Amino acid sequence: MTLRHMKIFRALYENDCSTTKTAEALNMTQPAVSQAIKEMEQYYGVELFDRVGRRLVITSAGRILLDYAMHISSLFDEAEKELRDWDRFGSLSVGATLTIGSLFLPRYVKVFYEKHPKIEVKGLVAPTNILEKKILSYELDLALIEGIAHDPAIISEEYMNDELTVVCPADGKFTKGQTISIEEFKSQNILVREVGSGTREIFERAAERAGFSVTPAWEAISTTALVNAVISGLGVAVIPYRIVSQLIEYGAVININVEGLDLNRKFYFIRHKDKHLTSSAKAFLQSCRDYNSECDYSTPYYI
Repeated sequence: MTLRHMKIFRALYENDCSTTKTAEALNMTQPAVSQAIKEMEQYYGVELFDRVGRRLVITSAGRILLDYAMHISSLFDEAEKELRDWDRFGSLSVGATLTIGSLFLPRYVKVFYEKHPKIEVKGLVAPTNILEKKILSYELDLALIEGIAHDPAIISEEYMNDELTVVCPADGKFTKGQTISIEEFKSQNILVREVGSGTREIFERAAERAGFSVTPAWEAISTTALVNAVISGLGVAVIPYRIVSQLIEYGAVININVEGLDLNRKFYFIRHKDKHLTSSAKAFLQSCRDYNSECDYSTPYYI
């Protein structure tokens, strides 16, 4: 089997198992696409696609081969990019969760561009579960997430400490820095991020360790929405401290502690275990580490 066969097989799957779409995408004829798949099936002695009427449906054996085809073709593409653009490293695809993407990623990229102005950084800000899918499908070189990755095919590397905090209305019944019991906390209207976000997962794990669970009054993909809901007196929110540190300082909201609830967390780099880190990816990771070790985060954040 050749790289050409693997690329045609992958392209066929990515084009809805349509030989017409695949032929157009690869600038080939439909018979050439069909012949390549037939050669692969004969070579391996298995059916890679079921023929259902005029439709092709990938088989279990086909899905096994698909993982290898994606890996092989991605490695080849990376080698091409690395060698052809050796002097400038090429482009870099980076993902980040909403919190990291809002607070840190723009600064990371700015610092990175100062040292590597010819490298193109393509960014994706999305929830953790979406970033993991993009990593697994080789669509991202790396991603920056809160919490840990869930798939064994993903490598996680810690790079920064952080913490969540419980934020309350400034004119409510609690005072800044007050410690309340778990029972009193549970009796509040609790506002949290959506399921699938790193912030939500860290909070739920912390609650589980403390021996309780909550049914949120509000869920949102927007931290800004949660903060505004708190300011309006609609409840208390569990959100990253760095996001609201300036608002706490200005007195717009206050933060409190919950007895037995540890909201410390870590940020991680993640990548596919089989994906080679290019020179540009390594340089970007080092830039992030250097930025976090040197920065005092005194500049206000805007949400």
